[in-house]
Amino acid sequence: MLVHSRKGTWACWALFLLLFVPLFALPLLVIVIASFSTNWSGAFPSGPTAAHYTSAVRGESLRALTTSLVTAVTASLLALTVGSWAALAAAGLKKRGRRLLDALFVLPVAVPSVVVGLAVLVAFSRPPMLLNGTRWIVILAHTVLVTAFAYQSVAAAVTRLDPMYEQAAASLGARPLYVLLRVRLPLLLPSLNAAAGLCFALSMGELSATMMLYPPDWMPLPVLIFTATDRGSLFTGSAVAVVLMATTLLVLLALSRIRTKASFR
Repeated sequence: MLVHSRKGTWACWALFLLLFVPLFALPLLVIVIASFSTNWSGAFPSGPTAAHYTSAVRGESLRALTTSLVTAVTASLLALTVGSWAALAAAGLKKRGRRLLDALFVLPVAVPSVVVGLAVLVAFSRPPMLLNGTRWIVILAHTVLVTAFAYQSVAAAVTRLDPMYEQAAASLGARPLYVLLRVRLPLLLPSLNAAAGLCFALSMGELSATMMLYPPDWMPLPVLIFTATDRGSLFTGSAVAVVLMATTLLVLLALSRIRTKASFR
């Protein structure tokens, strides 16, 4: 912290805790407590139990978790590929062209995700691109929604790259493809990892567009949580939500370790 007195430091920490705990930590803590409860009377839960996790890690919940992981990983890889390619291409455009490309990629996140879901549903419900009723329409919608974040992250990193490295490689006779694969992409690796983590987390939690598109045999975990709580199974839904949070955090921690190692290369 940029505070040079002990009292100022303690005041900043107190303000941080005062804002962080009730706004961010407490709601998540309530979900965790509810996942170990059988009923909620008054201000505190009662009937402590771990039985909700028995159904949260097997059967339909396990299939939904696998569906979410496959969807998030596939959508993140596709978004990272398309977004990185577009960001590298935008670096060679004029200012007006970059602005136009920025607007095109930001458009899906500038509107509600349910609008994106409806657009994908209408666009891919007839031949020759009939994807409605398949898992691919869900993956496509997630890719459209998260590509903007991959593009923005990589584009910002590209603008910060020192052209000296590329010029040095080119002066030594390196071809453009070699410069891209062995110079530019390794320098962009920390940003690529950060973009991948952001895309994965957003895809794992996406609900609005998914509700409009998912087929019965491809139900992601957020949809299962919504349907469980809608049926009144609040405590089972809380346990499934904790599983979703824990899985997402584990993947993000793994990606952060890769990003940390990459930043010291």
